[in-house]
Amino acid sequence: MKKMIALGFEGSANKIGIGIVTLDGIILSNPRHTYITPPGQGFLPRETAQHHLQHILPLIKSALKTAQITPDEIDCLCYTKGPGMGAPLQVAAVVVRILSQLWKKPIVIEMGRIVTGADDPVVLYVIGGITQVIANSEGRCQIFGETIDIAVGNCLDRFARVLTLSNDPNPGYNME
Repeated sequence: MKKMIALGFEGSANKIGIGIVTLDGIILSNPRHTYITPPGQGFLPRETAQHHLQHILPLIKSALKTAQITPDEIDCLCYTKGPGMGAPLQVAAVVVRILSQLWKKPIVIEMGRIVTGADDPVVLYVIGGITQVIANSEGRCQIFGETIDIAVGNCLDRFARVLTLSNDPNPGYNME
């Protein structure tokens, strides 16, 4: 029996990543590239989106090569629709929509089923200035609670800037 294969895109902040996974949870490839700013500085949406534009096609090629598959073997496409920074999110969204048309592949929402093993997991999403509680309900992804002011991720990012920690690979990692 053929394993279903998904090609996923994540570009909600300063990292752009392309993952190829089987729908039973085997990671075939997961190349990423991080937009690095000088220590003590944050990243801006326009520059971050330009970074993603520069790296997304090479990452797709790298992902396919590492996974040793062709676009014909991919069953569906996935991407981060949000939350995150608008301009970087749009880069992945546009590329996924173009590939969906070119390769005749459906776009699906996964919401952490493979990682958690749950049919309908509840996800606590923390990034930058956003914290959300997200889950599938009534057949679609819904936000059950959120804050968009000084969320946990934003607080940690600010603390890292005060300490002038490097953004490579990310401030949270360097705080650990």
